[in-house]
Amino acid sequence: MTRKGGWRLLGWAVWCVGAVAILATLLPFLRTDWWWVRMLDFPRLQVGVLAAVAAIAALLALDRRRRHVRAFLILLLASFGYQASEVYPFTFLAPKQVEAAAGCPEAGRVSLLIANVLQTNRRAAPFLRLVRRLDPDVVLATETDRWWDRQLEGLAPRYPHAVRYPLENTYGMHLYSKLAVEEPEVRFLVQPGIPSIRARLRLRSGALAEFHAVHPTPPQPQRDTTPRDVELILVGRQVNGDGRPTIVAGDLNDVGWSATTRQFQEISGLLDPRVGRGLYATFNANWPLLRWPLDHVFVDRSFRLVRLRREGDIGSDHFPIFVEVCRN
Repeated sequence: MTRKGGWRLLGWAVWCVGAVAILATLLPFLRTDWWWVRMLDFPRLQVGVLAAVAAIAALLALDRRRRHVRAFLILLLASFGYQASEVYPFTFLAPKQVEAAAGCPEAGRVSLLIANVLQTNRRAAPFLRLVRRLDPDVVLATETDRWWDRQLEGLAPRYPHAVRYPLENTYGMHLYSKLAVEEPEVRFLVQPGIPSIRARLRLRSGALAEFHAVHPTPPQPQRDTTPRDVELILVGRQVNGDGRPTIVAGDLNDVGWSATTRQFQEISGLLDPRVGRGLYATFNANWPLLRWPLDHVFVDRSFRLVRLRREGDIGSDHFPIFVEVCRN
């Protein structure tokens, strides 16, 4: 191939990559629940990087004197700017939604470990070791089937309060708690076979906190996002109507910067402790370059943050999230 042919090929590659970045930025503006559009809510960081790389390559490989090239560059820079603005709240540069706790008494603390264990994962030992090491007050495991139900039985002596709902459809859910669990209820808000848990946790201070565990369906072929979106909005309305200290946790199959999650926060009034601190991307644990935060913990304004960490590999395609909050 001649040098001229090589530059022409590079130019075509720049146009193709740039077009993908621009389309991936524009399509989510469509008001639709089509799964292939809503999936583009997830890779904001990756699309932003793609747009930036394409813009740099266009400056080097294309003739900037041409009007259509300048328009292409403007669209790429606009795409990068928009994607960066979406991800910006989940950086240390942004203001924090949940303030850091200072001098929190033990009675006001509650710690949670949230993990999608992956139903087909048949290595329970890493997760159980993590539970023993962190010793959280509350453990929420999702994608738990009957096999996982048996593996988790060993938690009972340390966690006497449990809500167990194993399923074989990847939507089983297990809640274990040192804190007293009052009025637990397994609910099917939108779809049969897709449970959520609602309960009240008796904190060490004696106060009651509403706890919602959720795991709605993700966007994927033959499954649009309406059920997921409706479930999150329903939970948000219930939280708003309760008026009590509240924690919502689980694998939401959505990212914090999506329109659905922002609407959930607006309706519920709950706050995201990751805002102002980092992405804490939990999925996909197997793909370092394609990760986004799908596992969440939201709290109301009466809580302050003590600790927030993404934990290591447990054999799942999700990383667990550990959160400790304080209610003064």
